[in-house]
Amino acid sequence: MELKNLSKRAVEIKKRYSKIELDKFGKEWTNTQIMQGFVGDVGDLMKLIMVKEGIREIEDVDNKIAHELADCLFSILVLAQRFNIDIEQAFIKTMNELDERLKKYKRGLSPKNDD
Repeated sequence: MELKNLSKRAVEIKKRYSKIELDKFGKEWTNTQIMQGFVGDVGDLMKLIMVKEGIREIEDVDNKIAHELADCLFSILVLAQRFNIDIEQAFIKTMNELDERLKKYKRGLSPKNDD
């Protein structure tokens, strides 16, 4: 499935969640709340990576990592749509920029890091 289709699917699922949020809480999640959920998912992912590194113990870690990565992607795709960002184009642009930095590094130049 292409990224555009993944984005459409994420937005579709978020709309369905919004109906539940409206029903339960009288309003749908704000962008800040979606970001807070994303940060929580990243924290959960970090704990699972610690398992893979032998620092923690959790059963079925590979499936749980896959789930958390998908949760993180969901949040990214929804936020991109809400902020009217073409995430596919942004990703391509960023990868091209990183590629250029790597080429400069390979030639012995100091790669500029704008981040």
